[in-house]
Amino acid sequence: MDQLIIEGGRPLRGGVRVSGSKNAALPILIATLLTDEPCVIDNVPVLLRDLRTTFRLLESLGKRVEISGGQVRVSAHGSLKTQAPYEIVKQMRASVLAAGPLLARFGLVRVPIPGGCAIGLRPIDIHLKGFKALGAREIADHGDIILSAARLKAGRVKFKFPSVGATQHIMMAAAAVEGLTVVENAAREPEINDLAGFLERLGAKVKGAGTSRVEIRGRRTLGGATHSVIPDRIEAGTFLLAGAAATGRLTVIGAEAAHLRAVTAKMRAAGAKIEESVGSMTVTMTGRPKPVSIATAPYPGFPTDLQAPWLAWMCLAKGRSRVAETVFENRFLHAAELARMGARIAVSGGTAIIDGVESLSGAPIMASDIRAGAALIVAALAAKGRTTISRVYHIDRGYERVEKKLRGAGARARRVTA
Repeated sequence: MDQLIIEGGRPLRGGVRVSGSKNAALPILIATLLTDEPCVIDNVPVLLRDLRTTFRLLESLGKRVEISGGQVRVSAHGSLKTQAPYEIVKQMRASVLAAGPLLARFGLVRVPIPGGCAIGLRPIDIHLKGFKALGAREIADHGDIILSAARLKAGRVKFKFPSVGATQHIMMAAAAVEGLTVVENAAREPEINDLAGFLERLGAKVKGAGTSRVEIRGRRTLGGATHSVIPDRIEAGTFLLAGAAATGRLTVIGAEAAHLRAVTAKMRAAGAKIEESVGSMTVTMTGRPKPVSIATAPYPGFPTDLQAPWLAWMCLAKGRSRVAETVFENRFLHAAELARMGARIAVSGGTAIIDGVESLSGAPIMASDIRAGAALIVAALAAKGRTTISRVYHIDRGYERVEKKLRGAGARARRVTA
């Protein structure tokens, strides 16, 4: 079990490069199940644990996956299977996205029902209702969901909540269904646009990606494609917050400013200076931040995946701030670990009240999920003394070589095997 050891209290300076987006690469790779033709995906964060799980999923279903640097080539390797193995789905909830492409192509798919996770239940009922609207039938059997349809039909799907995963799932299936499918109350995240671009390269027609109404005109047979994944906006936002918390001047190379407007507006209100240029963003911060309250919301609102790193920064604010979590019901597990470092946080339901302290102190702490782990890194970089973070495997699911990137910006961070 690896640990991260961080000696805090050192300003971050220089530059750190953002990897390709995990949340964009994952559905794009799974969308290669829509075709037997070769697909080449560039800028893939291949070292991430979730991406390695995705490669295993594709291979278990009958694809050949070849990796060269940050490029992944996915090609046919015999007949595709229509049953996803539980041992892979239980490791990564997004594995359930394989159901849509396989159902659209073969009319039958069996996938294990993914359980909850540390940050909440995250049910897939919204996905299933979408497939029913396209003509699928659903049967639950011994922990699995069996979806069947003689042939999916194009239609209208309206979500009760703009779920990113459900939007991506229906878009993928609709790409292989002849006719026009309309998704209403669709998610608007940049990762939706990236998937739409890939589906168009395969041969589908997509309009409205990035808005609440997405139209997909599918084709029964799709071709191959070459595509480059967008930069990871959550990683970029995490580094911006880390640079602000540790003070100094940090350039985040590869960050897309347009993807982070909600975050940078709040950071500026808290006293950080943010400079934007083509292909990079630079944060400059001195001293403690002003207290600024946030509420998470679907894009273009403040992203739930940056709530935890933001809360870690607000632990140092000159006064009281509030964080309201509206997307997941149990996403304050990092609060107890930050309290071990001297933070003053009171959690009640979906709201955390933070009374800022002058400084945090290093302590042994542990990550409970990907973004909680990122929050602990932000706090550790700002804290006085040594922090040892356990359960680093959570962090490895979403951040590629994070300690090496931080060392390049002047942090004292190293990985050890416990």
